[in-house]
Amino acid sequence: MSENVEQAARWRAEASREILLERALMLKSIRAFFDARAVVEVETPLLSHYSTTDPHLDSLRSNFREQACYLNTSPEYAMKRLLAGNPQAIYQICKAFRDDELGPNHNPEFTLLEWYRPGYDMQRLMAELAELVEMLCRNSETEPTFAYLSYQQAFENVTSFDPHQVTSGQCYQFALSNGVEIPQGLTADDDVDDWLDWILTQRVLPAFDRDSFTFLYDYPASQCALAKIADNENHVAVAKRFELFFGEAELANGFFELTDADEQLYRFRQENLRREQAGKAPACIDENLIAALTHGLPECSGVAVGLDRLLMVLSGAKKIDQVLSFSWDRS
Repeated sequence: MSENVEQAARWRAEASREILLERALMLKSIRAFFDARAVVEVETPLLSHYSTTDPHLDSLRSNFREQACYLNTSPEYAMKRLLAGNPQAIYQICKAFRDDELGPNHNPEFTLLEWYRPGYDMQRLMAELAELVEMLCRNSETEPTFAYLSYQQAFENVTSFDPHQVTSGQCYQFALSNGVEIPQGLTADDDVDDWLDWILTQRVLPAFDRDSFTFLYDYPASQCALAKIADNENHVAVAKRFELFFGEAELANGFFELTDADEQLYRFRQENLRREQAGKAPACIDENLIAALTHGLPECSGVAVGLDRLLMVLSGAKKIDQVLSFSWDRS
């Protein structure tokens, strides 16, 4: 009998009526925020001929008329193509999809806010993101606080080593000496970025204030992805990218965008090599994006914000299922 009752209830939304209304207010407020700043809302396709080359992500694949196609992991590439043809500040609220992401903070289908600001550097876009978060928090009657840490500062605060100079072997020794669990398959000979990612999650992020927002910026140059590389104040080459966290939870990822088509193509090919080394199939490189960069992308910064996770912060929800109408298990 209890199984029948549970099954019968699966048609209902998982989010409460209050959460559904809070989501509606959040979306309405975001659109008002950008409308007041003359940032234009756009739409781009969710389905593409190309998948992501990011070795840490996998696209969901489908077929149309016997052609392989992919649901986007973010609208970034298509939005940059719009920017190349029309250098206007733009934003988009859309669904994005990532394979094999399921857990308290993950759903394979999720809602992204992404926007691009021609003429903005990374710091100016971080400031605008903070303004957006402050505005949304006022709706939920919370007073947000923000910390700003360079990637180097964050690591040195916890590990005492410089992440821009450390080796894989030194990371391995740090883990052994400090009781950091070492996952199966990660060795002293592995790429240093794999070690930095692991220590970040195991030691650096847990040290962040769990009740406030933290901007982490100036990542190692080897983690540049789609960001420009430039020297920091210590004359060390760093990736001009940032992430926003609430406690340990990542909410946003932003770049001072790379505009060099040849460099971007090289990075995509390197990412495909890393995918193959990890036992994954190489991805289809988006030729349309490379063509747009060749035509000319304006100097700009862009950021993607996970709205489901942000709503978790605003509402105090502990699991992403609590802020979704229907999670994967009920979709």
